[in-house]
Amino acid sequence: MANLKVFVSSTCYDLNIVRGQLRTFITDIGYEPVMSDYNDVLYDPRSHTHESCIKEIQSADMVILIIGSRFGGKAIPKAIESVDISSLKDASKSPKFLEDSDISVTQLEVLKAIELEIPIFTFIDGKVAHDHLFYEKNKSKKGFLKGVEFPSIDKTETAVFIFEFINFIRHRTKNNSIVEFAKYDDIKDFLKRQWSALFQRLLFEQKTKKAEMRRFDFLTSQLTDIKTTLLTSITNSDLKETARGAIKFRRLIDFVSGIALEQQNDILL
Repeated sequence: MANLKVFVSSTCYDLNIVRGQLRTFITDIGYEPVMSDYNDVLYDPRSHTHESCIKEIQSADMVILIIGSRFGGKAIPKAIESVDISSLKDASKSPKFLEDSDISVTQLEVLKAIELEIPIFTFIDGKVAHDHLFYEKNKSKKGFLKGVEFPSIDKTETAVFIFEFINFIRHRTKNNSIVEFAKYDDIKDFLKRQWSALFQRLLFEQKTKKAEMRRFDFLTSQLTDIKTTLLTSITNSDLKETARGAIKFRRLIDFVSGIALEQQNDILL
């Protein structure tokens, strides 16, 4: 039986420790982590490594996104072409990020996951979240970004790309939850609660579906009994045939009855 595949998307250098701890957690609960820094990605020698990362997303069951202080490597044009960027503009109320010329490999992985409607669990370093809030409150001021350094961001010139990416994620029309974390345990505890709740909901929906199917079978049986009783009670053969026709074509009759009288004549003729 195949294990559930969890793709961990983040920059590596600044989040190396958290990624290692997260890998242990995913493995311990019986899932399969997919992480580029642990050689879980097939690097096809015929393709660029960026393309390989994007292709690997397609086989993932869910994605864990961790946003830290670094932007990461800028995705090559061919990798960007593998994602239908234009189709994602309606996926968020803040599409400005998609208009930027710089998209990192990590960000592109997430965009591919969104395109494929793969569930994403997003976490953001608390310090980055604080600076993002400061950015949001002041970005409309003319010349604000000139000379401003954000303590949580590794390279000042990448701050806008990181912050607008956060906006894109948190303003998505669905799957837009972003959880702040200060330590690894914050991520682990949240995932344990969320995955448990999802499994519980799946069981509940399955139970509800079975109950609905039983009710449907019961109603079908009742309708069959009514049909049999109705036809049995009619002795005249002509009337019996009329009744059979009424039962067989009842939906068509209801449809025609709902149409205006003058339109009925056109349809019947």
